[in-house]
Amino acid sequence: MGKEHIRIVDTDIHERVQYKDILKYLDEPFKHYIQNCHWVQEKHMPYTQPTVAGVDRADAKIPDGKPAGTDLAFMQKQLLDDIGHEFGILTSALDPSPSSMHGWYEMATALASAYNNWQIEEWLERDERLYGSVHIAAQDRDAAVKEINRVGSHPKMVQVLLPIDDIMWGDPFYHPIFEAAEKHNLMIGMHHNEPPVYYGKWPRYFIEWHTLISTAHMKQVTNMIFNGVFDKFPNLGLMMIEGGFTWVPHIMWKMDQQYRDLRHEVPWLKRKPSDIFKEQIRVTTQPAEELTKQEFMSLIEQMGTDEILCFSTDYPHWDYDSPTRALPNLDLELKKKIFAENAKSFYPKLPNSKEF
Repeated sequence: MGKEHIRIVDTDIHERVQYKDILKYLDEPFKHYIQNCHWVQEKHMPYTQPTVAGVDRADAKIPDGKPAGTDLAFMQKQLLDDIGHEFGILTSALDPSPSSMHGWYEMATALASAYNNWQIEEWLERDERLYGSVHIAAQDRDAAVKEINRVGSHPKMVQVLLPIDDIMWGDPFYHPIFEAAEKHNLMIGMHHNEPPVYYGKWPRYFIEWHTLISTAHMKQVTNMIFNGVFDKFPNLGLMMIEGGFTWVPHIMWKMDQQYRDLRHEVPWLKRKPSDIFKEQIRVTTQPAEELTKQEFMSLIEQMGTDEILCFSTDYPHWDYDSPTRALPNLDLELKKKIFAENAKSFYPKLPNSKEF
């Protein structure tokens, strides 16, 4: 990053709850199912994980043996204080993941409410630098809207989190979720969970899955734009989290070409897809491909704006991006935008101090 002091707004930090820690926020009978029946969410990732610590940094494991991301004090010391974050956006570890839990909508809704209460009390209200994401069981749309209305006005909740898995969120059935988000000045954050990279199935190897995560992000962006979400909700923004960014120019060009040829099919679309992207969609940088400054600046030029990219570390995951090494040594004004100003301009509820 160079020797200048740059403010950092980290747009992807994974805090993690353990089931025993969420019990006091759960109502009955759902508390009973975890406490006495030992229920855990079924997860499916079928790989030997990429490092000795699974998908986490080995040094992020808590000294007492707890998983990475479960201890605020440890995260403060290893990340926020060490790096000097100005703000960080919590995006959870998606476990439990209410929106990805098939069936049993009642349990998913209860978990979402409990998670939000835990996040507010245990993290957001204990560190002024941290801001949060509203968790919802979006497959139960009406319950999701109710949860957004319950906690969306909290001053430190900045976005509604939706997983990228097997639901395309641009479908008009889900538009009341976006209406509720816009009502509370919340953006939408999307993060892959168990993405449909291979048509809803897993590829043979982790390296295949990890290489193609960005294709799942492209599908959601295309679906949200062509289903008219951004023209219908002009104050809504979408943050695509942890899919990298080199795919952005390609999907902008592809959508614009299709718009020129086929826009009679989507008459509600009043702007070019690339213009919608520039105005209402932002992309976190991690996992950043290793680019030279020339290659990086070429991508910015192809995007047509330097306001899309927002820096993220993805702490405490194994492929964590360091703010001093992940991106090439850019000019100072562009650094300020990517590392902090773009995120501050995107999230209406994030303090927008620009004094450097």
